[in-house]
Amino acid sequence: QVQLVESGGGLVQPGGSLRLSCAASGSVFSIKRMGWYRQAPGKQRELVAGITTGGITNYADSVKGRFTISRDNAKNTVYLQMNNLKPEDTAVYYCNANLAPYSGNNYFDSWGQGTHVTVSS
Repeated sequence: QVQLVESGGGLVQPGGSLRLSCAASGSVFSIKRMGWYRQAPGKQRELVAGITTGGITNYADSVKGRFTISRDNAKNTVYLQMNNLKPEDTAVYYCNANLAPYSGNNYFDSWGQGTHVTVSS
């Protein structure tokens, strides 16, 4: 069984920084795309940033220039460095990975449990 375990959320003042981490544990044969999504109260979940196995990234327009996604393929881990945080970044952040647990298995999307990020003075 595969688990995605997130860490690094918390309370930060506007203009501050946080770094989120997400590690895949359990049976993991291969991971394709990894990404971070967020869901603010009363809003739909939205893509924040994604990264391919080869390191190609994409970002939501609202975070471009402030957030950086990266991954360590050897550790099955994805990171999200968030700088110059704004109150509108407040949300629950979810890690996502498109992975196959065993060789020959189909790939499927796995989700973390979510980590809270609150930006407030």
